Amino acid sequence: MCDRKVEIVDSLEREQFPPCMQQRALGNTQLQLTTIGIGTWAIGGGDWAFGWGDQDEKEAVAGIQKGVDLGVNWIDTAAIYGDGASEVLVGKALRDIPRSERPLVATKCGRIMQEDGTVMGSLKKESVIRECDASLQRLGLECIDLYQIHWPDPDEDIEEAWHAMVQMKEEGKIREIGVSNHSVQQLERLQSIHPVASLQPPYSMLNRELEEDRLPYCGENGVGVVCYSPMMKGLLTGAFTRERAEALSDKDHRSRDPKFTAPQLELNLEVVEAIRPIAEEAGRSMAQLPLAWVLRRSEVTSAIVGVRKPSQIEQTVGGGDWILTPEEIDVIEGALEVRAERLAQLGEASQGWV
Repeated sequence: MCDRKVEIVDSLEREQFPPCMQQRALGNTQLQLTTIGIGTWAIGGGDWAFGWGDQDEKEAVAGIQKGVDLGVNWIDTAAIYGDGASEVLVGKALRDIPRSERPLVATKCGRIMQEDGTVMGSLKKESVIRECDASLQRLGLECIDLYQIHWPDPDEDIEEAWHAMVQMKEEGKIREIGVSNHSVQQLERLQSIHPVASLQPPYSMLNRELEEDRLPYCGENGVGVVCYSPMMKGLLTGAFTRERAEALSDKDHRSRDPKFTAPQLELNLEVVEAIRPIAEEAGRSMAQLPLAWVLRRSEVTSAIVGVRKPSQIEQTVGGGDWILTPEEIDVIEGALEVRAERLAQLGEASQGWV
């Protein structure tokens, strides 16, 4: 049963966390999440269609634990990341953390790995329940704090999956239920059955689609937003180069992403150089700037940052407490406008892969 108390987040034990580690309420739920979340997509390895290349397992576990040491109070993962590989590593990391200090865990269902490494959607009741039980076992948990439909695929089955998740919440296997990559229309369909705790969409300077409808909707309806890829898969960290893009392994899905190839790559790197002085003048790492930018929106509960090794979270975690000035935001908007204009001239789609 789900007997972990919300006080785990709010207790005096949280005093060990740095004072800069802010928390925000996840929509209308009682969950309080730090503004930075530990992302584990990449640690699933490279042996599947959306992998990130080979992963050192010890570094992955150490990276998760370092994030918790630095005050991050939640981890995001999914059953499909490496066909369970990511959840297994999260489970290993959790076992070495005292129970009273363990972070909240969010995972997802609805994506099934095929023998050739490709992915298919499955949202039938039996499949969702089976995935949840398998995730609980890999993670070594009795209850998942936030369980999410990964993609609305197939669309006609999202209600069936949602009913199954409501049932598992009532049984105590899940504390809160949310979705990822859903539209406003799909959110409304599910809201009529049971309140949606959260939406997990891609959101970054280079992917702003949700500002048009989903962010306002979530803000007005008490739906938390935990955005993924706020650093656009590493492009906005300040450490990415043309040479690094060209050297990406075939096991790394970014090698097939339009944002990582010409002509978009050059324009994206130009944005980084145009805004880098903001980070330098603030005495911050460039990797923290895109996090502060997405967190400028009050609708955003937390930004998920990928952690493949300890040094990554050490560089990014400070972005959770950085409040940008109006002048800094104006500089960023100016750089993004230039990029949009040049993309239009090139006839390029502004979004590309998420």
